[in-house]
Amino acid sequence: MAVEKKTAVKKSKAMQVWKLYDAKGALVRKNKTCPKCGPGVFLASHKNRISCGKCGYAEMGGK
Repeated sequence: MAVEKKTAVKKSKAMQVWKLYDAKGALVRKNKTCPKCGPGVFLASHKNRISCGKCGYAEMGGK
């Protein structure tokens, strides 16, 4: 008789979209948008590059 082990499941954290915008009269986007995917898809800022998580586009050099 085998004993089943329960594995821990990590809950994914909801993205904090409010950090990507700045409200100065009108909404202003803080990060660049992906040139391949279009508006609405932001590029993630890393130490040495900015990259798109959806299509894989990357620009070297950072912010």
